[in-house]
Amino acid sequence: MATYTLPELPYDYAALEPVINPQIIELHHDKHHAAYVKGANDTLEQLAEARDKEQWGSINGLEKNLAFHLSGHILHSIYWHNMTGDGGGEPLAADGVGDLADAITESFGSFAGFKAQLTKAAATTQGSGWGVLAYEPVSGRLIVEQIYDHQGNVGQGSTPILVFDAWEHAFYLQYKNQKVDFIEAMWRVVNWQDVAKRYAAAKERAYNLLLVP
Repeated sequence: MATYTLPELPYDYAALEPVINPQIIELHHDKHHAAYVKGANDTLEQLAEARDKEQWGSINGLEKNLAFHLSGHILHSIYWHNMTGDGGGEPLAADGVGDLADAITESFGSFAGFKAQLTKAAATTQGSGWGVLAYEPVSGRLIVEQIYDHQGNVGQGSTPILVFDAWEHAFYLQYKNQKVDFIEAMWRVVNWQDVAKRYAAAKERAYNLLLVP
């Protein structure tokens, strides 16, 4: 049976200072992300046991747990690579990310409009959640999603390419209850090269989806 593993960080704990301090990165990756990996693996084992014993009394809870932990693992795996200490600014053709820049303008009218929408979506999540830029394959456009927990309120088939973690564990040790300040600071570490690669890959894979004509 396939199992999930915690990916290594693509940089050291201090690489995103001063936007995110090393203690947050260490706890976030080594404890929180690791817990989602363990949760997904544990739930797979429990589902296997349920199949073997043909005992389905807990199926609803197990399926919810799998969605929660697996989505948490996937989003965090994207999150780490979406950031770099040399990032920030705006995606520009001069930096080799012109296709992404054009898609943002086409989908949102301007980079400023996109930035404002994603900032508000991430900063106003009720409780725990994410602000996400995703490729939506039916229309072929980019959309912003406001995700509750890790998996709620998501358009089916959309592919996340840029994710802002708005759970308190992502910022509280440094920003306290000022979630808005954290989201604003996040723009200084966005890795547009990584986002552009994810956008290109999402477009290329879109044909694999069975879409209603």
